Amino acid sequence: MINAVEIKNIFVKYEESMVLEDVSLTVPTGEFLGIIGPNGGGKTTLLKVMLGLVKPDSGTVKIFDSPISENHHLVSYVPQYSLFDLDYPISVLDVVLTGRLNKKKLFGSYNKEDKEIALQSLELVGLENFRDRLAGELSGGEKQRALIARALAKRPNILLLDEPTASIDAATGVNFYSILQNLNEEITIVLVSHDIGAVSQNVNKIACLNKNLVFHDSKELTHDMIEAAYHCPVDLIAHGVAHRVLNKH
Repeated sequence: MINAVEIKNIFVKYEESMVLEDVSLTVPTGEFLGIIGPNGGGKTTLLKVMLGLVKPDSGTVKIFDSPISENHHLVSYVPQYSLFDLDYPISVLDVVLTGRLNKKKLFGSYNKEDKEIALQSLELVGLENFRDRLAGELSGGEKQRALIARALAKRPNILLLDEPTASIDAATGVNFYSILQNLNEEITIVLVSHDIGAVSQNVNKIACLNKNLVFHDSKELTHDMIEAAYHCPVDLIAHGVAHRVLNKH
């Protein structure tokens, strides 16, 4: 079987700072991979390398055994922050339809197939009854689901998500992961998150990233893996702030 993503010996430097150092990763087709690590550890950069938005200084990246330039249309991305203008009168359906835009349609109109695919995408994330609601009126969890529907409207084979549960409560997060698990039956998923507990319960494999990647092709998250990623003894990891180290007591 052809791998969905194959990264070999990637180095990425921003000015004088090395962000990714000799990172290699293989993501089999149909995988649900979680990537954890501290702020500034290069997680978002790694996703952008997979998207072709960041060109590495050295190394190779293949999507389904071909260069990104040939298969970038097979990958969709849900960014960490995507703010809705609460005053802009755009419906949820119109937000999802933007996932159907490409170079040919940029200044054109959506056709019947586009609208059918957008409605199917809303149904997949449980928002089919929200199609006519203004996007600015959605809750945090509903907005995240709408953004995933927009990504799905592209009809991708790979879905990349950057901190998708950062702005939603725990109860909504449980339902959110259930949606992702259902989508994973047909789509390869790579998810970046600080929420180690949620990631370890819901993904199939876990990798730790802090400039270097620690990955044992397993769901098991060992103490050594966490310390290798965070570069210090870690007893508690709190979302939204720098990682926190507590004294033994």
